[in-house]
Amino acid sequence: MNAKLLKKQERVTLSAADWEREALAFVAEHGVQALAVEPLARRMGVTKGSFYWHFTGREALLENALRRWEDHDSRNLNRSLGEIDHPRDRLVSFFRRVPREKLTHEVYSELCAAAGHQQVKPVLERVAERRMQHLAAAFEELGLDPVRARNQARLTYSVYLGFLQLQRQHQTPNLSSGDFDDYIEHVINTLIPA
Repeated sequence: MNAKLLKKQERVTLSAADWEREALAFVAEHGVQALAVEPLARRMGVTKGSFYWHFTGREALLENALRRWEDHDSRNLNRSLGEIDHPRDRLVSFFRRVPREKLTHEVYSELCAAAGHQQVKPVLERVAERRMQHLAAAFEELGLDPVRARNQARLTYSVYLGFLQLQRQHQTPNLSSGDFDDYIEHVINTLIPA
């Protein structure tokens, strides 16, 4: 098969979305700084030329991949904290979704490690603010005044971020273990009023 036909097949068979999803998986495993076109293409089993059908460079890929991740996170947040009627149930859902959204949380953890990166920083700020607003709103619905609700949301979010950091250091219970379930129940009972 000649090289021109191979490149055309790669362009047809791989979409920009395929590259973005694979970039997010790569970031989850190796971090933002490690993301590069050549190793990503090797990982996908295609040439770099396939990449350039869709993106002008690494930064364009990262921008699109971050947008894809942020949109996914927003949809999940709305599903877990926006579609549930009772505010306590919404808050419980926030913690219980951790093992179900493994890739999302791994990407977020790696983004936190690259918080100073010019493309990552605004995404982290928007995601954190959106999450904090949902948490604070639920705490207000449970009867806390706005200042206490915002503080409780910060504390709750700090526990989540701390969990991600401990997970990076392999100091948390396995996500599918009974110890993890016990930990989540402890966090819920400690942070969320009955």
